[in-house]
Amino acid sequence: MPPSRGSRAFGVCPVVLGQTVKTVEPQREKLPTQPKVPTTSRRDCLMTIPTLRSMFNPASIAILRQDRQDDSLAALLVHNLIKAGFQGPVLPVNPHRRAVSGVLAHRDVASLPEPPELAILATPLTESPALVGELGAKGARAILLLIDDGATPTVQADADLRRRVLATAKSHRIRLLGPDRFGMAIPAYRVNAALGRTPLMPGSVSVVAQSATMMRAIIHWGHARNIGFSHLVSLGDQWDVEASDLLDYLARDIRTRAVLLYLENVSNPRRFLSAARAAARVKPVIALKPPGASDTDEAIFDAAIRRVGMLRVDTMDHWFSAVKALTLGQPSREDRLFILGNSHSIGLIAGTMLRGAGGRLATIGPATRDELARLVPPDHAVDNPLDLGDRAGFLEYDRALESLLREPEAGGLLVVHVPMSPESDRQIAQAIIARAAGSRRPVTVSWVGATAGSPIWQSFQDAGIPTYRTPEEAVWSCLRLAEYARNQSLLMETPSSIPETFTPDTATARRVVAVALVAGQDPLNIQATRELLAAYRIPSVDTRFAATPEEAARLAAELGGRVALKIFSSRIANRADVGGVALGLEGSREVLEAATAMLRRVGILLPNAAIEGFAVQPMLSRQDAYEIAIGVRTGRDFKAGGPVLYFGHGGTEIRVIDDLAFALPPLNMHLARELMARTRIYAKLRDNPGRPVDLDALAVTLIKVSQMVIDLGELIELDINPLWVNRIGVLALNARARVAPAAGPATERLAIRPYPKELEQPVELPDGRSLLLRPILPEDEPALQAMVGRMPPEDIRWRFFQSFKELPRDMAARLTQLDYDREMKLVLAGPEVAGQAELWGMAGISADPDLEEAEFAIALDRRLVGQGLGSFLMRRIIAYARQRGIREIFGEVMDDNEPMLRLSRALGFTAEPYPGNPHLILVRLPISRE
Repeated sequence: MPPSRGSRAFGVCPVVLGQTVKTVEPQREKLPTQPKVPTTSRRDCLMTIPTLRSMFNPASIAILRQDRQDDSLAALLVHNLIKAGFQGPVLPVNPHRRAVSGVLAHRDVASLPEPPELAILATPLTESPALVGELGAKGARAILLLIDDGATPTVQADADLRRRVLATAKSHRIRLLGPDRFGMAIPAYRVNAALGRTPLMPGSVSVVAQSATMMRAIIHWGHARNIGFSHLVSLGDQWDVEASDLLDYLARDIRTRAVLLYLENVSNPRRFLSAARAAARVKPVIALKPPGASDTDEAIFDAAIRRVGMLRVDTMDHWFSAVKALTLGQPSREDRLFILGNSHSIGLIAGTMLRGAGGRLATIGPATRDELARLVPPDHAVDNPLDLGDRAGFLEYDRALESLLREPEAGGLLVVHVPMSPESDRQIAQAIIARAAGSRRPVTVSWVGATAGSPIWQSFQDAGIPTYRTPEEAVWSCLRLAEYARNQSLLMETPSSIPETFTPDTATARRVVAVALVAGQDPLNIQATRELLAAYRIPSVDTRFAATPEEAARLAAELGGRVALKIFSSRIANRADVGGVALGLEGSREVLEAATAMLRRVGILLPNAAIEGFAVQPMLSRQDAYEIAIGVRTGRDFKAGGPVLYFGHGGTEIRVIDDLAFALPPLNMHLARELMARTRIYAKLRDNPGRPVDLDALAVTLIKVSQMVIDLGELIELDINPLWVNRIGVLALNARARVAPAAGPATERLAIRPYPKELEQPVELPDGRSLLLRPILPEDEPALQAMVGRMPPEDIRWRFFQSFKELPRDMAARLTQLDYDREMKLVLAGPEVAGQAELWGMAGISADPDLEEAEFAIALDRRLVGQGLGSFLMRRIIAYARQRGIREIFGEVMDDNEPMLRLSRALGFTAEPYPGNPHLILVRLPISRE
């Protein structure tokens, strides 16, 4: 019997072959082949997690340094490892030294008495290819490349050296960290391989940084505040291991409760976001990143962080305040707070800061107001913030907390207390702790001026209540809890790749784009832009194009009535800035004069701008419509993160108003509403009964633009401004679109892969029942729990490599909240909607970040065995892996799981003993590409 694998989520369950399953092919286009996007792959195997365990929790460590004169660097490493309490052998290698810091040195790698699990190369990088080869031959699993501060930095930029080092490491299945000038320290596992002397405390927070200097600053900052760490990893030049690898590893590390990231750049945004999304499902991930090169890149990064469930902060203080809030506090999506305390002045300060930071003070209901009136001093008002007076004690705090925590308006409660006397403060703290324990709403405390480690402070910490010295810190943390909860909710959203509320004319849209590319239109001309909007059912104003002022005058006469005239040039982004817009023109004469004047004026202001013509539109009554801006942008530094959608207050003063919010596609109605709600204009759109608008029409328009991005890989920019919206609906008055040749399939550029609705397939069982084969959804979590609950103990042991009566909550979340970019689980579900449908079977794969290999898993309800469903599910998931370009799938099967071994042989898998575990069989299936 193999040992328990903890929270392992992959294995295989028994399946019995039987009758052939009938599948009902839906009437839809054939599923398109999705070729694998070329990547700069650094490895050909799924070995991130096991090999990083060897790097961060090794059984033995070799330190290679070949300096004749100065051996201080190796001596520091040996000293740090021994002082940290590392339990394994420390093996210095230096042909010129008999010992390093009192530890016997070895002449070369070949003379080492045992294979080092981790090797630290503190040698010139030019020697690395040969040394990596020697270490690989010896059996090393991981290597840390350290650069001496005196080393020549230009060698880091040697691309040929990097290629040779990586090729050698890859041939031996070795992972590399660095090159870096700091290294790493893993207090959780008593490993200190860092070039520093600051003492380290063990803790539950892991830090990953792209700067050695920043890592040193973090260590000094934490040491001064008695903050401990689980992992401290400086990524350096990221020749191999990068932030996404660390996120994959730390998400599964039981010693890590929260992950802090310091990022200066993201080399592979899609891989990073995929790993971040997986990690953020199970523990807080908080990013600190300096501003990017452009506002668009910043908008894309912020939108990405929000969508994958992370939190972004701006300072190191905020970094650790957020950790405290998220690891101790209960997240609440509401930013409405009650503030309770014993100082009117400090309560006002906290309330002012809350409103200034975008939060809201909750409203006290009439019944609660009457209760509180009996607690406050006679001359005090019952309001929020609530001042109980400086003589308030246990009774006043206890009853006030009870009343306020019952209020439905409360998103959370902040206690701001100025200490008065030790005994009274102790009793008040007990009241807070007791009431917080009995409430589902988050309670945060600002014990003004208190010091960490004091008895009352420690009592709050032990009770899991975030505690801060100042009201400002506490308010900030409360708002971050709410922001984090909202970001986490976005993880549950899985918009479809196929729209359900409208049917776009994709053929026309693709034709428009193809013609524009051939003609070199940048941006698209007015007619092409209008056709593109029409293809996605976005209504736009009737627009006529004229090449000359005379033609514009003739078109105005045809339209009749008052018209709007707009000049058109690819060099003019904002026509109003150069006097390129004239409104309310009546008759052909006024149009002719206005067009002629425009040409003259633009010729003076922009003499090199090529004028392509004029747009002539009928003047429409605004009818209380608001001017909105909706569109698409693509960044430069974060371009591989995909395009970003925006929404906000439109019109000619859009830049001055500066009220835009950004989100990553794909969108559904909930995500579209969430995007709209992050703007100031949304409050007017929602709460103005005298000027009502069709908010659903706005949300659907955002979904249409999102679908445009999903379908058209060539679309790099779209600006619809203004888009009028009123109670009747929406109307685009002006739009500008840009296209460029696509680098691959449209969905491959998206940071968040949409729910692949095209994989849905009706299935008819031999007994006449109808099921639906489809990708799993977050709403399926209760049904998955129920399916696992029906499984006999033997099936659970075969599937999860452990025994339990109920599927753990975090495991259920990982299995249902997928990143469809590198994971897929196809389920056999009832015909009802997700959340109501039963699950009867599941087959899935989890691929490495480069989509080279994937591990498969399968489970089937015992009530359906004997109908061929095991083979059916496996063949479908193999077909999907082939479609994605995956080269090989593999699985680990217990040696007594004969049904799965039979099925794998029937499907063409090879079998071999699993290295290091006699009770496991490794089955593999190479996949040929069609």
